[in-house]
Amino acid sequence: MDYIFDGSFNGYLCCVFEAFERKEFLALPSVSGMASPHLFCESRTIHTDQVKSKRVRQGMERMLGKKRMELFYYNFLADEKEAWALGFKLIVRLFKNGRMDMYNYGDPDLLKLHQIVKKVNRERHRVKAFVRFVKSSDELYTAVIEPDFNVLPLVITFFKNRFTDQRWLIYDIRRAYGYHYDGKQVQEVTTSQGQDINDPHALLIDLDPKELEFQHLWKTYFRNTNIQERKNIKLHLRHVPKRYWKYLTEKR
Repeated sequence: MDYIFDGSFNGYLCCVFEAFERKEFLALPSVSGMASPHLFCESRTIHTDQVKSKRVRQGMERMLGKKRMELFYYNFLADEKEAWALGFKLIVRLFKNGRMDMYNYGDPDLLKLHQIVKKVNRERHRVKAFVRFVKSSDELYTAVIEPDFNVLPLVITFFKNRFTDQRWLIYDIRRAYGYHYDGKQVQEVTTSQGQDINDPHALLIDLDPKELEFQHLWKTYFRNTNIQERKNIKLHLRHVPKRYWKYLTEKR
């Protein structure tokens, strides 16, 4: 049984609520694009209900505390059906048993959960380090990202605090959504229907006249401070994976 939800964390928690209500504990949370292709696999659409998701969230926090509850949120942001199934399985077990030692690494499922959370955390740090803004003529700083995991919600507060005096937009082209900061508040934005963005700078309409000059200065600085004799490509790729290069000014 596939539980088809809207892809939000609240929708995910509603899947847990419905599983207990219908006694369908072997259900697999999924979105329409991830649903099982098997002919005889049933599916059920789960509608997001804030009341239901709040009840599940409060129950988890009561048994685990907010800190340990975050592990399930980070696991959810892995944005993979396998990670969702694992988290769902553990949440169901939590409510059945009434407690769970989240740091019992002898449990294969909990160990796997922590491994996924570690990967999501690593991606979160990389996004904070490798985001490159480009200034447009209307004073908007735009950055395009394409992380392996859905870590954008985890870094927005960081960028809001760091660039509080600038208007900016960070857009995840893999998941077709982003966040815009207007100088006062942050709002989620999505691409217009039918618009396909597959170029790192397709969101920019008109560059600020000085933007190319700054990009040239940064490339020159990067080139001149690079010591060719000490170049270690293998080590460099460990810290700056190649999939990020197309978004880095110094690599273009």
